[in-house]
Amino acid sequence: MSKYTLLLADDEEEVIQIIIKKMDWDALGFSVVGYAGNGVKALEMVEEYQPDVVMTDIKMPYMDGIELTRQIKDRYPETKILVFTGFDEFEYARESVHMGVEEYILKPVNSVELSGVFAGLWKKLEQEKAEKRNVEVLQQYYMESLPLLQANFYSTLIEGRIVPTELQSSLSDYQITLDGPFYCCLVIHTSKSQVPEGMHPVLLDTLVQKQADEHLSRKWRIKHFTYLENGVAIAQLNREEDITELTDDCDRFCRYAQRILEAVVTVGVGAVCADIQKLSQSYTGAREALSYRAIYGASRAINIEEIIPQKFDKADSEYSADVSELFKMIRLGDRERIEEAAERYLQHPSFSGQSLQQHHVAVMEMLSELYRFAAHNDIPAEDILGDLKQLYDRLIDLVPEILRQWLTDTSFALSDRLARVRSTSSQSIVSEAREYIYVNYADEDLSLDEICRELGVSTSYFSSIFKKETGTSFIGFLTECRMERAARLLIETDEKNYVIAGQVGYADPNYFSYVFKRQFGVSPSKYRMEHTNSEK
Repeated sequence: MSKYTLLLADDEEEVIQIIIKKMDWDALGFSVVGYAGNGVKALEMVEEYQPDVVMTDIKMPYMDGIELTRQIKDRYPETKILVFTGFDEFEYARESVHMGVEEYILKPVNSVELSGVFAGLWKKLEQEKAEKRNVEVLQQYYMESLPLLQANFYSTLIEGRIVPTELQSSLSDYQITLDGPFYCCLVIHTSKSQVPEGMHPVLLDTLVQKQADEHLSRKWRIKHFTYLENGVAIAQLNREEDITELTDDCDRFCRYAQRILEAVVTVGVGAVCADIQKLSQSYTGAREALSYRAIYGASRAINIEEIIPQKFDKADSEYSADVSELFKMIRLGDRERIEEAAERYLQHPSFSGQSLQQHHVAVMEMLSELYRFAAHNDIPAEDILGDLKQLYDRLIDLVPEILRQWLTDTSFALSDRLARVRSTSSQSIVSEAREYIYVNYADEDLSLDEICRELGVSTSYFSSIFKKETGTSFIGFLTECRMERAARLLIETDEKNYVIAGQVGYADPNYFSYVFKRQFGVSPSKYRMEHTNSEK
């Protein structure tokens, strides 16, 4: 039996406890992931748990059930909402019918009635899930969504094989609109090793691509097709900086796919370009970004411009296949595969060619590639490789075994240095974020979206590195900062609580008191009294 998650929201904890204890949630096909005593806390928990169903009271402190419903439906339209309320509030509750509320339930809650509501809701969720996974529909969509001529054009475009003089005529012939003015490639990868029972990997991938097309097309101008067993999307952007918002939307889709479709999906996001002819470079970057799921994890969006210290450069795509693989392993930090790639690279006929001159040229090309790789990744090549001429003179006389060991050791050194550069870059972003919070904590509108816009990164990437560096979330850190400042003001000044609340970013003094008590275990007034007395 499928299980769906449920979040309860009511300021009367005894009501929540009765609902939890009186109902056989397991038999109904639901599990309660938590409960909240106010609308603000409920919204935070929805963001964290993304429950399938939220059951909320109408009247709650800080944010009522109507506003909570509006915000949930705006951010998570797939979430089902149930409203329970008193008789005198029923007509008020019905005003929110246009928000897509599933059911209204009058207090006191009747367990038999409630069981019937959830039994029907479970059937509805199962039906929606079955519709999304209907094999015949998916097969039909698969055939209809990939017209041969369009698919061939998109594939040729990301391969970089479109003749510039033929571009406009091809767009016209195939009835394709690519107005830009900016473009980027997305590569949508579905894990073949983690597939729901009873679902064929090909059909799961088709399901994911269909849902990705639907989700992303709601906001973005997307051309979606399949290439090399992955979904590929060409996104058209109005502004270059829109890439951060697109990355975040892709990240939300990955989490949706894991939760609803039971699929492990990773989206690689390539660099933005203003020239449609350079989409091949964006595609190469998107594929490169996918490789970093070994570092950053799957089930998320990975933007190549955020994870590599310097923007993805076309030079990487010009490497030979063998050296490109070596550099890829250097970036990933896989020492065993670095060694294998180094050995494979030195097996090229140029290193064991028929002439000494050919060997010398191969060594020089190898050194040039290494120097160029270091430069493109903000690594001082001289720190690792030393003087180019002296190094060349030494390497051309090395026997194959010693040359292979040198290349392996050098690759290890580059990988270690690159990891430090990446870490330094992350630390720099987190440091800037912390400084921004320290300066702007009093702004009641300070948000994750705002700070990411200020830093020029996606919320997905920022949240990942911020939690890794600080051990807490952005909201948690901001709250701690505000609470620490509030505590100092309570002790050091005679300002009223409501004044201090405004000074640390809280427009609602009651909510400020609620957060303060949650942080310190006592109210602001009692905290001031205790600490003022202790100082005397």
